[in-house]
Amino acid sequence: MNDKVLRQSIIDALDFEPSIDAARIGVMVENGIVTLGGHVGSYAEKIAAEAVARRVKGVRAIAEEIEVRYPQHKKTADDQIAARAIAVISWDAMVPEGVVKVKVEKGWVTLEGTVDWQFQREAAYRAVRKLNGIVGVVNKIGVKPRVAIPDVKAKIRAALERDAEFEADAIKVNVVGDKVILDGKIKAWHERQVAERAAWSAAGVCSVEDNLRVD
Repeated sequence: MNDKVLRQSIIDALDFEPSIDAARIGVMVENGIVTLGGHVGSYAEKIAAEAVARRVKGVRAIAEEIEVRYPQHKKTADDQIAARAIAVISWDAMVPEGVVKVKVEKGWVTLEGTVDWQFQREAAYRAVRKLNGIVGVVNKIGVKPRVAIPDVKAKIRAALERDAEFEADAIKVNVVGDKVILDGKIKAWHERQVAERAAWSAAGVCSVEDNLRVD
């Protein structure tokens, strides 16, 4: 797929998504690398736009430069955002109580703390990303090192093989301590998330190095 066709496919996909005002988002494509620019009315809309572009076939990578702009009368004070963030995290059953700390500065939310699992880290992020008034989220929550499981590599391989999204044999999995390294080729950029999710699903994994290439 050439860049011109890919760009139009992304524009069409953004237009089709009702939660996005596509007229305010610019799209540039060069060698399959997509740059999203412009401005949106919320952080939730920003991540929705990136998710839509990521799903389009032919996208190799995304440079996301969308700015979040709130009208003056809709701007929310940092202390209010912080209070709301703490509340929604505390209501999420997947996030252990009292382990996540929240800092807000000029609309930017920073999450800190340590949890046992990657899914708990992601749950905290998902809990706050749709809050009104935020312009971005920095997730600094760490995952506690757990006792290494000897068959962690086999468990990740099995998870990849169960997924119908792609050919698991094209992906090489290496485990160094509590770190998983993914190498190989995939057919579409969104498959990277599937592979990463499989890697994070194994107990004992504290970091994932994604070296996958779109073929």
